[in-house]
Amino acid sequence: MSAVARSTVVTYPATGFGAAFSAVYAGQVARARTARAPLFFVATLQSLGLLLLLRGVVDNGRPAEKQQIVAGSVVLVIGFVALNLLAQRFGHLRADGGLDYYAALPVPPAAVVLATVASYASFAVPGTVVVAVAGAVLYGLSLTHLWLLVPVVVLGGAALAGIGAALGLLAPRPELATVCGQLGMSVVLFLGLVRAARMPLPLRALRAVIPSTYAVDALAQGLGDDPSWSRVGADLAVCAGAAVVALALATFAYRRAVSR
Repeated sequence: MSAVARSTVVTYPATGFGAAFSAVYAGQVARARTARAPLFFVATLQSLGLLLLLRGVVDNGRPAEKQQIVAGSVVLVIGFVALNLLAQRFGHLRADGGLDYYAALPVPPAAVVLATVASYASFAVPGTVVVAVAGAVLYGLSLTHLWLLVPVVVLGGAALAGIGAALGLLAPRPELATVCGQLGMSVVLFLGLVRAARMPLPLRALRAVIPSTYAVDALAQGLGDDPSWSRVGADLAVCAGAAVVALALATFAYRRAVSR
């Protein structure tokens, strides 16, 4: 960050968190609506395509498999936005001087990170609803507990978005941020569609440290007729803890990037 930017930050009083969050959120939503809308549409079509593709190979006598596929496809929409697109966005902000612009404003770093994350998450919500409803109907699953989609999207999305933002801010070049985001989305895809019980031990260990898998497992329980609420609560609690850590890491990465 330039000396002029530093002096600007010191000279003007800091804006309140709420006002700063609202201003950054509105700006990011306006930009995402025009520049990223087609990609959000692609994210939904990608998951719908997976649902149709896997429907022909799933055993009708295994409801747990169907629940896992639908839940994994829903969380994949979140992963596409939170990991792939956010990593690209923050990578480009760092490369083209956008971070210096925000650093020169009297706004808290956490407000910039959280508002950008929230703006992208807003566009992921319609896709998750469409995929969840279409998947439940296609696979003959229960819609009774579909309200679980709300905490799953909020907590799982926050965890993945924090990771995506951190990847974009820590990557030395925007191209690497894009690659890291796409690799992260691939991990969400492959570890989310298959139940842990059917994976070899090394993959189970990897799955245990990926926040998105807990979001998948919580939603998969909700798509069943008799969910285990203790398991749902435990999975959502892990997502909440991971979200706090990931967003804190993203804020740290932001501070580190603008201080250089």
